[in-house]
Amino acid sequence: MKKLLSIILILSVFTGYAQVKKKPAAKGKATTAKSQTAKKGPAVKGPVLVAGGFTKLPNGVLYKVIQKNTGPKIKLTDVVTFHVTQRTDKDSVLFSSYKMGQPVKVQAQPSRNIGDLMDILPLLAANDSAFVKVPVDSVFKGMEAQRPAFLAKGGNILCTIKIVKIQSIADAMAERNAGLLKIKAAEAADADAYVAKHGLVLQSTASGLRYVITKPGTGPNAMPGDSLVIHYAGRLTNESVFDTSIESVARAAGTYQEGNPYQPLMFRLGVQPLIQGWVEGLQLLNKGAKATFVIPSSLGYREQGNGSIAPYSTLIFDVEVLDVVPGKDKK
Repeated sequence: MKKLLSIILILSVFTGYAQVKKKPAAKGKATTAKSQTAKKGPAVKGPVLVAGGFTKLPNGVLYKVIQKNTGPKIKLTDVVTFHVTQRTDKDSVLFSSYKMGQPVKVQAQPSRNIGDLMDILPLLAANDSAFVKVPVDSVFKGMEAQRPAFLAKGGNILCTIKIVKIQSIADAMAERNAGLLKIKAAEAADADAYVAKHGLVLQSTASGLRYVITKPGTGPNAMPGDSLVIHYAGRLTNESVFDTSIESVARAAGTYQEGNPYQPLMFRLGVQPLIQGWVEGLQLLNKGAKATFVIPSSLGYREQGNGSIAPYSTLIFDVEVLDVVPGKDKK
């Protein structure tokens, strides 16, 4: 399924945890102290205090610890769970883990770019909060053409982070595996509770897809190879909207993203990659039809999940087929 535009500019989220390998020592003869001194470049400036109580890092990022706690700081390879909110200088929200309903989990690694927060994490301990300013010009250095208009040149991306938990890789993996077993066991019950709450009267297919056609369409049903134009809204059983082509739905759910065009999705059925539940469900519909699909994880993102969609998640989609254009072989 096509994911709508998401401006998550300063967040590196990893779905797995990998050990950070040490770089091998350079081969060759040992360098003498004298030659090392001769080759040494200008001293690199460290963090410096600036106006407003901020500390400026050598890469230009500004940060200020809002709530400081005792305890060990984050180390490389630690798995860090934290909440993050990103805004523009004009206070437009780019991303919020609070609105997504769950914190972000990443493995602390050496920074790969100015906006990945990896230079900030080692400065914090569990339960710390910090306010971070990342220069827009630095994020898009050498890529000015890719800078969105709503991120002003010379401005900052504002980020507030709250450290929830710090774990070793082993502890994080054990917790993840135990959690997956619970989620898998609860999936059917959660889906049934959603269906009952909304009074959905559903039909089922042999694969496990459940659906109700809320408005019949006209003409032949969509088939693989046809080009479809649809509007849709995707929800989880906890009612959170994770994806939609409809601006009003995004605004009502508090997940509106500035810069997202919010327009009907156009694709060729069976040609462009879609989750199995969509491929099957859309073949039950024709032009003008509206329907609700209740898609089990076995027809969705399975045990892998996808972004904000947790593993073993049932997906609920409201879809409207605006147009069906027969494939070339049918004309």
